[in-house]
Amino acid sequence: MIKKWFLFCTILGIGLTQAQENIDDLLAAGISDAKRFSTDYLMPATDGVAYGINNGWFNHGKTLNRLGFELSLSGNIGFIKDEKKSFILDVSEYENVRFPDDSPSKSVATALGHNDPEQTVIVTYDDPIFGDQEVELTLPTGIGSANVNLIPTAFLQASFAPFKGTEIKGRFFPKITTEDTKIGLYGIGVQQNFTGFLPAEKIWPVAISGLVAYTHLDASYDFTDSSLVDGEEQRVETQVNTFLAELIVSTKIKIINFYGALGYMTGTSNSDLLGTYRVTNGVIFSEEIIDPFSVKQKVSGLRTTLGARLKVGFFGFNVDYTLAEFDSASFGIHFSF
Repeated sequence: MIKKWFLFCTILGIGLTQAQENIDDLLAAGISDAKRFSTDYLMPATDGVAYGINNGWFNHGKTLNRLGFELSLSGNIGFIKDEKKSFILDVSEYENVRFPDDSPSKSVATALGHNDPEQTVIVTYDDPIFGDQEVELTLPTGIGSANVNLIPTAFLQASFAPFKGTEIKGRFFPKITTEDTKIGLYGIGVQQNFTGFLPAEKIWPVAISGLVAYTHLDASYDFTDSSLVDGEEQRVETQVNTFLAELIVSTKIKIINFYGALGYMTGTSNSDLLGTYRVTNGVIFSEEIIDPFSVKQKVSGLRTTLGARLKVGFFGFNVDYTLAEFDSASFGIHFSF
């Protein structure tokens, strides 16, 4: 369970830790079919991570005072909607895959779901000696089998105001290696206070600002030692890049403040299945496949955030909730100087 949770956070093992016993058959069906399935299977998970790493960039519409500094620890929990747990596998979109009962399509688990009962398909491959051959494949299930229904993210963030009204932000999650998994994250953003451009700034009851931010996550998972497929340097490498734009409004009360924001997020993810794979059937048929495929995804959408912040002296605490394709709850503690 701990390993599944960690791999989920890194998005690397979402598909492969569950599916690695079936890679041989997936690749036997052809690289095109394996990529088609992997794309639909992984997309909700990579989208969820893209949304999650964009939370927690702000906790107020007002920027720090000139030369001010704030250090924050932020956590986020994304909620997995039921429609993200499955997708329709339409066999007409595949070259060498069909269901045992010849159904034209079925709902099967994504990396966020669970097949209960298990789902199987018939894979047809071309044997150089015997021609078309068939093998039955059990489709991989997802993290739902471990009763995981949340997407967690966390990071350390620092903010600095080099001059009045402008705040530069940076976030960081140091590259961590656990067993065969590595993950790292960084991001940079700028929050600009617009209230200062308005006449009679001090009498306005609210603070208005805009934020733009970029976040990058990269991770890798080496499963050579645990794979049932013969080969070398078998691994998956994933990169997620996102851009965020937000318009933020907050109250300007001394201790407790409330804030809201409307934003738009866009991003891309790229997951590469790398290494050498020797696909075999018995002792006669063998095919070597190197760096089989890449799965590329794009994600974008609107998001709305409502939250509250408590600040006493240099210490502060905030909580908020974001409505988006993946709803999420965020919390943070911060120290301002």
